[in-house]
Amino acid sequence: QVQLVESGGGLVQAGGSLRLSCAASGRTSSVSAMGWFRQSPGKKREFVAAIDWNGGTAYADSAEGRFTISRDNAKNMVNLEMNSLKPEDTAVYYCAAGLRVAATEGFYDYWGQGTQVTVSS
Repeated sequence: QVQLVESGGGLVQAGGSLRLSCAASGRTSSVSAMGWFRQSPGKKREFVAAIDWNGGTAYADSAEGRFTISRDNAKNMVNLEMNSLKPEDTAVYYCAAGLRVAATEGFYDYWGQGTQVTVSS
């Protein structure tokens, strides 16, 4: 099993920045990629960004150019730096871990509890 704990959510004004972190523990050797998804009220959970242990990344179109995903392999942590935030970025952000970088939830076996990000206009 792999446990994921997110941190760093909060309230920020439009145009501001936030940094989310996800700490992985347990059998981290069983996963090769970590990603971020988000879910807004009334909407399906959607892919944001993902990264593998070799540094390969993928971003949703909505995140490209504004968000940066990075990882600290030694600490088993993944960070999501979010800049130029918009009200539509408001959501619960979930960390996920799996075997490959993918934009589909089904490729991820482990999920965190989520952290709320609220962007005010």
